[in-house]
Amino acid sequence: MAARRGKAAGKAGAAKAAGAAVRPGADERSLVACLRHDAGFPVPDGLPAALKDAISDAQKAVRTRIENLLAAQPQARAVLAGIADHSPFLTDLIRVDPARLVRVLEGDPLDTLAAARSATVAALEATKDEDAAMAALRRLRAETALTVALADIGNVFDLATVTAELTATADLAIALAVDFLVREAVGARKLKKVGDEGLGYTVLAMGKHGARELNYSSDVDLIVLYDPEVAPLGKDVEAAPFFVRMTQRLVKLIQERTGEGYVARVDLRLRPDPASTPAALSVDAALDYYEREGATWERAAYIKARPIAGDIKLGHAFLRQLAPFVWRRALDYAAVAEVHAMKQDIHAFRGHEAIAVEGHNVKLGRGGIREIEFFAQTQQLIAGGRDPRLRTPRTLEALAVLAETGWIGETARAELDEAYHFLRRVEHRLQMVADAQTHTLPEDEEALAGFVRFMGYEDRAGFAQALTARLARVQDHYSKLFEDAPPRAVVEGRLEFPPAKDDRETLATLSGLGYADAKAASATVRGWLAGEPRALRPESVREELAAIVPLLIDALARGGAPDAGLNAADRFFREMPTALRLMPALRHNPDLVRLLATILGTAPRLGEMLAHRPSLLDALLDPAFFGTLPDEPELAARLDAELELAEDEEDLLDRARRFRQEHHVLIGVRILSGTLPAARAGEAFARLADILIRALEKAVAARFREAHGRLAGAEVAVLAMGKLGGREMTAGSDLDLIVLYDFDEEHPESDGPRPLYGGQYFARLTQRLVSALTTPTNAGQLYEVDLRLRPSGRAGPVATSLPRFEAYQAEEAWTWEHMALTRARVVVASPAFRVRVEAAIGEVLRRPRDARRLAADIVDMRGAIADEKGDDAPWDLKYARGGLIDIEFIAQYLVLAHAANEPRIVDTSTLRVIEAARRVGLLDAQDGQVLADACRLLHDLTQVLRLALTGPFVPGEASPALRRLLARAGAMPDFSTLEAHLFDTQRQVRAAFERLLSTEPQRRRKRA
Repeated sequence: MAARRGKAAGKAGAAKAAGAAVRPGADERSLVACLRHDAGFPVPDGLPAALKDAISDAQKAVRTRIENLLAAQPQARAVLAGIADHSPFLTDLIRVDPARLVRVLEGDPLDTLAAARSATVAALEATKDEDAAMAALRRLRAETALTVALADIGNVFDLATVTAELTATADLAIALAVDFLVREAVGARKLKKVGDEGLGYTVLAMGKHGARELNYSSDVDLIVLYDPEVAPLGKDVEAAPFFVRMTQRLVKLIQERTGEGYVARVDLRLRPDPASTPAALSVDAALDYYEREGATWERAAYIKARPIAGDIKLGHAFLRQLAPFVWRRALDYAAVAEVHAMKQDIHAFRGHEAIAVEGHNVKLGRGGIREIEFFAQTQQLIAGGRDPRLRTPRTLEALAVLAETGWIGETARAELDEAYHFLRRVEHRLQMVADAQTHTLPEDEEALAGFVRFMGYEDRAGFAQALTARLARVQDHYSKLFEDAPPRAVVEGRLEFPPAKDDRETLATLSGLGYADAKAASATVRGWLAGEPRALRPESVREELAAIVPLLIDALARGGAPDAGLNAADRFFREMPTALRLMPALRHNPDLVRLLATILGTAPRLGEMLAHRPSLLDALLDPAFFGTLPDEPELAARLDAELELAEDEEDLLDRARRFRQEHHVLIGVRILSGTLPAARAGEAFARLADILIRALEKAVAARFREAHGRLAGAEVAVLAMGKLGGREMTAGSDLDLIVLYDFDEEHPESDGPRPLYGGQYFARLTQRLVSALTTPTNAGQLYEVDLRLRPSGRAGPVATSLPRFEAYQAEEAWTWEHMALTRARVVVASPAFRVRVEAAIGEVLRRPRDARRLAADIVDMRGAIADEKGDDAPWDLKYARGGLIDIEFIAQYLVLAHAANEPRIVDTSTLRVIEAARRVGLLDAQDGQVLADACRLLHDLTQVLRLALTGPFVPGEASPALRRLLARAGAMPDFSTLEAHLFDTQRQVRAAFERLLSTEPQRRRKRA
């Protein structure tokens, strides 16, 4: 603490020595005197309006004190102005308790935090009331959040101090909560009176918490253990149910949101087999699990483990017993290969340089924090068993020791250390905006510009240059880690494929890797090397192939269905017309080999398309491919150029289909490679559909007018509905469309060779458009089209006049039809007609409604869907309780119930509606976070499943490769942890659905 105090107080002294005199009204050690603003925080002339508003309800003396402090300290005024402009969360903390801001500004920040912790200890020791205990813990968290944020943004605390202070508050809060529960249990005679030692119940902090590296709005990863032989249990008290209930109470004390907020989100999923084990485990059960089936990633997780609450001695004893599992003194080659494989599982493909700033995840994305952590941890696992100096839980200390001991160079250490500091600063600033556990930069241009200023940069260009330089350096070091390591297939045996006959040792190696028919596998590879597939006949290609065969065989084996994967690879090579460009690229890019194995093992249809279209493989080799996606104008220009080459209508339809297939493959590859999150994938699929609809509507309308002429005043609009309207499409989505029109009714006949009248004209035009989108040709089918969301559904005409549409929505539409309309988006229309259509839709959405009746209708509809589709299969991600339907219905309810008074929440995207509702206060912070995180998770998983499967997902029948792919998509270390996370998420979503739409259940259907 002394060192950190010197860091904080020393800045004031340095500033004074440099001529920055300490202003009157503030002690030179006070925070307000130490704050220093960044370039992106201009110094305002007076108190900013947002800050004035935040303290407007404060007592006059408090308000005057804040004004005087900031009037005397222009640097502090700039920092507070930046917070008021860019952080609703911190501004709310000021608004709720302006006196707290005075206390924080006037004190030394370390003294302020120490005093807050002492006060919390006293408050917890003095109370037996749960509500009072929770309130005291939440006040501590709020004081820590404001103090640390000001000291971080104002350049008073360095990263080590920020993370240490955040961790110290979390440690104390959890320890005090456990002590409170123990006293309560002693009072109820469930436990005999005992000190911390001998309690037989211990809480381990894991991850960043265990390493004392907590981020600003971090979850706390905990593992809770008990020893029934040690625990002083009362008479007839069973250890397992007692300690599980105690752990559930602990989670409530820390995590539950009250009027004063929360302390931290608690994550218990790092425990053994979390999908099927209780919240607290016995020490013996945990040790037995790790001895029997502990995974390499769990070894890595325990590098950071630290006892923080309850029986600390028991926690240390458990970690000592577990040490041989974590720190192996003698590693065989297979164990080393598993560590290498863990690195590969984190990122399946990271071989290109282009990195998009918008939407980049600074933790999990390319060049992010996770890569720095795993760069250290993987090497710690290999060398730490023999060298105890490498067993430090802290990332930067580990890098320093790795450099000192010669495992890495000093340049690598320095560059990774600097990048880590920068990326953690970005991560903290992202989380300060809304107290959200987020690591993703804004995708919206305006939001990103605001965040760039919050980071202290004057413009996007400066921030982007600083960010991408660090990401590229990290990616470079990470990609080189173990790059020369031989694949497991070579480590565990021999892989040789002589042309005349099978090699016996190679057959044994293949069997050991999991190939059921080793002879067939050997024959397949020998056929490749003999040039049986046409693409592999050139000698140079076969030489390159021979170099990658061990890695390919290993990668296919890791998929868990090696024989099927090898057969898919065989089809891939045999269907390729040439491999002259591909094979050298595979040899020089091992990640590309693994990506190809992933595609062949999990989404073989993508592999077949890649084999048939070598031009797609060229795209994969382009460094720009994994960077920014083409925007709509660029994509439309490419399609227009392709369609202009069409010789006739049939050729045009073929070209449109090939264009769609090629871009679907390229989007799919990016999803499987982990370089495209679900939200952007859904937008990419929808963007592609949009431009195809527009292009074909234009071509169809031109051909139609040649035969039937024009109608006076004719206007047509194509509305995208459903997944297309919300830009949440997947590889298997169809197109939900509505076609609207208008014309001059006084001149209802078209002027062409074969005239048509009024509605008949537009019905025929719609049928032609649907035919162009759906009819199979030699190049396949483009999309399935569904017009059932039109007024009156199948009973109504395929195209509807705008006046009829407006009348129907006002007088006849059911509630579900208005819900569907929340996702309506105009894809095709003239500018003037677009305005009219969007105005008509907006009028429907912003109509005042009876919220209770609306909620009742939606609950009734959800029940009817459950009766028809079922809702008890958690991997039916759409229809399961707590699945996508629940989230979509909540979003649609919020729009229809509140758009009249709060039009800012109207959006076709479910996720954006949820986020907007949280921003404007229609959802509280907890529900908003749960629903937004759940929406992202379910879409991420859905994107992978739609690429890999045509039928339902059955976990027990899925290949290990697909299970690993899903775990990675859900940002979880393995499939069991993903399932626990999914099931818990669905429970929280369903609870939010029932709470937000609470109404007397009524089986009824009402018109809107």
